Amino acid sequence: MRHPRYGRDAVNGAESLVHTLLGCGVEVCFANPGTSEMHFVAALDRIPGMKCVLGLQENVVTGMADGYWRMAGKPAATLLHCGPGLANGLANLHNARRARSGIVNCVGDQATYHRIFDAPLTADTEGLARSVSAWMRTSTKAKDVGADAAAAVQAARTSPGQIATMILPSDTCWDEGGVVAQPLPVPEPQAADPLAIRNAARILREKKNVLILLGGKALGEGGQALAWRVSQATGAKLMTEGSNGRLARGQGRLPLERVPYPADQAIKALSWVEHLILVNSRAPIGFFAYPGKPSKHYPENAEVHVLTRYEQDAEAALRALCEELNAPAVPMPDVGKRPERARGAPTPEGLARTLGALMPEDAIIADESVSFGRGFFSETFGAPKHDWMQVCGGAIGGGMPQATGAAIGGGGRRVINLQADGSAMYTVQSLWTQAREKLPVTTVLLSNRKYQILLGEYQNVGANPGRTAMDMLDLGNPDLDWVKMANGMGVEGARATTLDQVGDLMAQSFAQKGPFLIELMI
Repeated sequence: MRHPRYGRDAVNGAESLVHTLLGCGVEVCFANPGTSEMHFVAALDRIPGMKCVLGLQENVVTGMADGYWRMAGKPAATLLHCGPGLANGLANLHNARRARSGIVNCVGDQATYHRIFDAPLTADTEGLARSVSAWMRTSTKAKDVGADAAAAVQAARTSPGQIATMILPSDTCWDEGGVVAQPLPVPEPQAADPLAIRNAARILREKKNVLILLGGKALGEGGQALAWRVSQATGAKLMTEGSNGRLARGQGRLPLERVPYPADQAIKALSWVEHLILVNSRAPIGFFAYPGKPSKHYPENAEVHVLTRYEQDAEAALRALCEELNAPAVPMPDVGKRPERARGAPTPEGLARTLGALMPEDAIIADESVSFGRGFFSETFGAPKHDWMQVCGGAIGGGMPQATGAAIGGGGRRVINLQADGSAMYTVQSLWTQAREKLPVTTVLLSNRKYQILLGEYQNVGANPGRTAMDMLDLGNPDLDWVKMANGMGVEGARATTLDQVGDLMAQSFAQKGPFLIELMI
């Protein structure tokens, strides 16, 4: 039987891959291709339906896929070149894994018969993939590629979202005999254990000083409303994990505080807790160990109870908990008036108020503000409804590509990237993709010309500062010029030294369609 589109007897492996991905609902491919992927590139060109977005470095590609999942709720494909290309993208795949994002990686590789010659790009691609992937498979024949792709999409979409990596030797893509596979059923999120629900209800009825720590899918509007019912009925306090993949915030949502990053602040904030109930979250621990300080940030004698693990249905569990407690429906709390924009010299609180005063309704915040942004939450509770994304794995360089992917997955919503300058240099190429795709991204580049968070960490571990150490944490000499860098990649930009200026530039950028960068000197 001749193929109706190509006029030949069969599709090749690459064509079966594209058809299968499209049939499984994968509509976007973030790509940085190389030689071994050229037949995949050719298939993307011949087969309509897939939006292809070029990133100029693989860590931009994987970070875009992370941001896309967070807003679209479905996986994109990435196209990466052999083991070294995958290695370049590992940091943001690590961040995506920690955010529980679903991604289908398509990684090219040497032809099956060529691997024995140990060509320069030959690598332990499977070993690299295993470090970040929940599912991994190497295709060996063109006829298997479609079925492998369907299994990869199924794995990526399995709750709460997983990294799935396909390794595709180039001959499996160019050989004829590809078979288009049908979509595989996606498992429903696991239900919570009824015993866990009853135990949580008992703790909430009988015990005092109870903290419910929310994460994952519990942080949407529905989960928040149910958690608020539980809190109001029992007196339990609500908080979120320190970093969250996507948090619904603003008017009509809960004014949730997150567990602080600094160890001393976190230990103090949780010192009262006697019982900790986890909902798609984990008990708070330090990002790092510090001499003389505990790894656990909650009291040693506090009891930890799991309502739902990350892969379980948090909303259904919270609803069942409300029923177990007979917790009535209650209105969401008043988060106060919308903030007024601040004036004068830049401060974290002033920038947060200005952001809350000016952001458009239903904006998306991509936050890699690092140390400068630790106090942003309390000043933006009264902002219009918005979603807030954070870098969940601690690998810097996530903010810019996540903002770019979120703009593609966000259906035209304005994305505001609160971005530290040191982290931005890891994935600055994101600006070029924003310009090429004409994406509605406003980058507020926080320019202090130093690795401020590392200066704090240097003190936290008790190291003595010296000239050599301070030079390694300083981004001056020469100073980075972010307006020129943005302009060089096709993004309009301007510098601000006051909150008055940054507010005016924000408003200007929100009124235009494409990307804009504001370098705020802090």
